[in-house]
Amino acid sequence: MFSNWQQEKATTNLVDEAQALADKLAAAKPHIRDSHSAAARFCAASYLAQGQNLHDMAQWKAADVKRFASSAKTKVASLRKLRDYSTSDGLAIWMHTARAISEPRIAPAARAIWRQLAAAGPNVDSMAEDLLQDAGLPMDQNREVPPGFRDET
Repeated sequence: MFSNWQQEKATTNLVDEAQALADKLAAAKPHIRDSHSAAARFCAASYLAQGQNLHDMAQWKAADVKRFASSAKTKVASLRKLRDYSTSDGLAIWMHTARAISEPRIAPAARAIWRQLAAAGPNVDSMAEDLLQDAGLPMDQNREVPPGFRDET
């Protein structure tokens, strides 16, 4: 019984974290939302260059999705200690996406995050292009939202 309570509390915390990011993006100034969107695109392109397509995450094995979420959490913390907020913000979006795939209760908040990123302004494209060029990465999949996280309205 105690372990069920711990699991429920952990899941509630993950939902709250994702919802906090969705709320932050909803209330953010346009350039902040643009920056997060560009950072998510940069992270996706970085992983794709290493052979891992984050947009296909819903098709990965469950253990691989959980492993990605766990390693992303560690990397986000490390990047924030290094004050690399842009990269950590982008990776955090993908971390919440992976968590939402593993735990459906996180999915509404993750969809809200992706809705905000998809609605970001025209500066996203140039910001993402600059990040990708600086890292020597090819252009990405534009503003593609992962399947299952697209706005259904």
